[in-house]
Amino acid sequence: MNAYEAPGEPGAGVPYGAGLPYDAVVLAGGAARRLGGVDKPAVRVGGRPLLDRVLAACAGAATTVVVAEPRSTARPVVWAREDPPGGGPLAALGAGLRHTTAEFVVVLSADLPFLEAGTVRRLVEALQLSTTRPVHTLNAEKKPSGPVDAEGKPSGPDGVLFVDPGGKPSGPDGVLLVDPEGKPSGPDGVLLVDPEGKDQPLVAAYRVAALRWELASLASAAIRGSATVAAADNGSATAAAAAADNGSAIPVAIGDSVAGGGLAGLPLRRLTTALDLIRISDPVASFDCDTWDDIAAARARIREHGHVLDEWISAVKDELGIDLDVDTGLLLDLARDAAHGVARPAAPLTTFLVGYAAARAGGGPEAVAEASRKAAALALRWADEEAADAADAKPETGPAEGPAGVSGAGSDARPDAG
Repeated sequence: MNAYEAPGEPGAGVPYGAGLPYDAVVLAGGAARRLGGVDKPAVRVGGRPLLDRVLAACAGAATTVVVAEPRSTARPVVWAREDPPGGGPLAALGAGLRHTTAEFVVVLSADLPFLEAGTVRRLVEALQLSTTRPVHTLNAEKKPSGPVDAEGKPSGPDGVLFVDPGGKPSGPDGVLLVDPEGKPSGPDGVLLVDPEGKDQPLVAAYRVAALRWELASLASAAIRGSATVAAADNGSATAAAAAADNGSAIPVAIGDSVAGGGLAGLPLRRLTTALDLIRISDPVASFDCDTWDDIAAARARIREHGHVLDEWISAVKDELGIDLDVDTGLLLDLARDAAHGVARPAAPLTTFLVGYAAARAGGGPEAVAEASRKAAALALRWADEEAADAADAKPETGPAEGPAGVSGAGSDARPDAG
């Protein structure tokens, strides 16, 4: 699949819809050779480490697993490490998946400075809406062939089983479709592509069952290949053939310690080429920082006029541990009214007091809006009163000056004076 299309083929099932929980796995243990081996997740863009920026984007995940050496982060996460350390993205992904329980998972690299929560939701929802709850078994041509029987066995020719996320038959209300060999079928994930159309598999949402299946298959193939080479090195053709055949029908489990070794060193494309993926273009969210030029470009972009306030507010919220949607326009209007109607220093003081009042009222966007409304109304009343005083003090043409040279003193200068 090359683009997202809403599901709806007759007989294909009914979509899950948005809202199901998802987990996140963030790969943050790379060598960063193009950056001279620095700790790339700790590099700051807009005053925040790259890792914390990514963690903010996937804050909606039920469980977030970071595959790297533990460190201080802006929010709590589960830590994991591939075996061996530095074993590459597939070994890291396998290690992270062992800590997930949701049916869907977002897989992210730790060098995405412009990834936002809205993009993560878009990926997850596109996958969820493309995943259907089967209502029939399907034959080899993926056409309805009747329900499964009471034991969960296909009842039509070339039928397939419905299985739950753990791979167990679950009848016609099961979660996943599998083909006659037991392999999950249907869309396996949704990923972003960069401006050149290149896949970005570490900015993606996947079905966990599909990932586990493919990772287990790759690990099994790698282990069998290693066993074959070892047997051949020992000079036994018979042993080499037996090693190649051993376990060919059943992949090893990703939870097995041997699976991590089997995945070590394998390139990410070995996984993605085996998956059925939906692709979404997003040149901004897919931007990753591989070089110092990328870091410089990211830092320059967030200081552009159209981005700097949003970036600053996000940085401040992370620094203060605040999870609050801020109506920037409302607060800026309040600051303007206070600065113009009272005095320039009143702007920051007023917004501080509004925040304090909102916190005492229980916090939340509604409390901020109500406190801002009251303060803005006060600033306007203040300004109106000053304008009225200025109008009262305006002298009429020709009256004598009052004491101490105060124009209009000792006389009623109001236009309606009688």
